[in-house]
Amino acid sequence: MESGVEELMPRLLPVDDCDLAEDFDPTVPPRTPQEYLKRVQIEAARCPDVVVAQIDPKKLKKKQTVNISISGCQPAPEGFSPTLKWQQQQVANFSAVRQSLNKHRNHWRSQHLDSNVTMPKLEDEEGWKKFCLGERVYSEVDALSDNENLGIDYMKVGFPPLLSIVSRMNQATVTSVLEYLISWFGEKKFTPELGRWLYALLACLEKPLLPEAHSLIRQLARRCSEVRVLEENRNEEQISALNLIICLVSRYFDQRDLADEPP
Repeated sequence: MESGVEELMPRLLPVDDCDLAEDFDPTVPPRTPQEYLKRVQIEAARCPDVVVAQIDPKKLKKKQTVNISISGCQPAPEGFSPTLKWQQQQVANFSAVRQSLNKHRNHWRSQHLDSNVTMPKLEDEEGWKKFCLGERVYSEVDALSDNENLGIDYMKVGFPPLLSIVSRMNQATVTSVLEYLISWFGEKKFTPELGRWLYALLACLEKPLLPEAHSLIRQLARRCSEVRVLEENRNEEQISALNLIICLVSRYFDQRDLADEPP
């Protein structure tokens, strides 16, 4: 075994055995170069040939692997594919929104939130879903009861992505909330509340994208293309909203393989 190791790992600086004092103690700091080299040899000889790391699975995070799919989006339904001019205009508008948000972020962050606005903690996934979408959408209740139509109850209809709210969200929060909503969207239908928040979170997402954010927005675009194909009523307003998200992901965030080809 030792000869095999020598062949694979030849000594770059061969050191011959040297005569040391009889009282040489390898446990104390070396006093001469010879004692130092001898101590290195002794420690190397004690190292095992194979080392196995002891890993506690409980300490691993639930979601530590970033999966990036290379598959593209499904084509838009016939007659609903956006033109290149429309896509370019949406990108220009979105860029202007991002510039305005960055310019006035400190101002809006300093504004007091209404007393009824309590932003959930970062790790509160269910809390953020209810905060953004409202109890009605989250619980899939089709309509409000009569006594709820007298005023706006944001706990039931969801808080809109006000500048005073999104300006307080750092990149970790933006990415986490985006992940929560995309996860919800993966099994649910598209709603105006969801669309508003997705647009706002994309506007807050900083470039260059982190790998996790890169994977998330690609997942979002592909999901939008799936829902767009399955849209039975061909609701023009909803398909336009889905086209918009796909357009921003593909053309603003440079995921060109996901872009809709103009008709």
